[in-house]
Amino acid sequence: MEIERVNEFTIKFFITYRDIEDRGFDREEIWSDRERGEELFWEMMDEAHQQEQFPLEGPLWIQVQALDKGLEIIVTRAQMSKDGTKLELPLGDEKIDLPVDKNIEKILDQQFATDDSDIAEDIELADEDYLSFLLAFKDFEDMIMLSHNVDSTLFANSLYHFENKYYLYVTFNPETTDREQDDLLSQLLEYGADSDASIHRIQEYGKQIIAEHALEEVSTHFNL
Repeated sequence: MEIERVNEFTIKFFITYRDIEDRGFDREEIWSDRERGEELFWEMMDEAHQQEQFPLEGPLWIQVQALDKGLEIIVTRAQMSKDGTKLELPLGDEKIDLPVDKNIEKILDQQFATDDSDIAEDIELADEDYLSFLLAFKDFEDMIMLSHNVDSTLFANSLYHFENKYYLYVTFNPETTDREQDDLLSQLLEYGADSDASIHRIQEYGKQIIAEHALEEVSTHFNL
């Protein structure tokens, strides 16, 4: 596999179909089996992280082009804006502000939906996608305070513990408006910090404490 670091935010892969098979994957299954496709993708990203120190954290935007001898994949990492209300996607000399977070599962779901793998795919962030956000808390008291001061019915949330920190994974309901999301993000960031950690790493190596309605459970069991 060839890895080219394009810039701080973008990396390019070229992987041959033979290389894919040598890694234990079938050429066809990476399109038809989402989990296997995701496994291959993160294996490639791990190599990019080790070889090029490309960060694995944050929402990703990918372009996949199926060529005669293999796949060309371009991965761009979006950045959270300084005020924590938008995602900034650097494309060339421009930055596009995005109200949503596209995680790898949704990227792969869209990729698997196509019947023609010979057509270049531009997987873009769409308005109907969900905004997901990972917050880190050094002190559980901050989590308790947040649980009593935010309306958690507007977003799904789960609680994890990893390397002496608490992590709250938030996914906004699709019905919430951009303004509501901005307001809620501002409230969340008063108590927790935007985390560079990957939710996939947290889920794999951390401990899940509360699977759903985490803030509601915390507020029920812990008083201010």
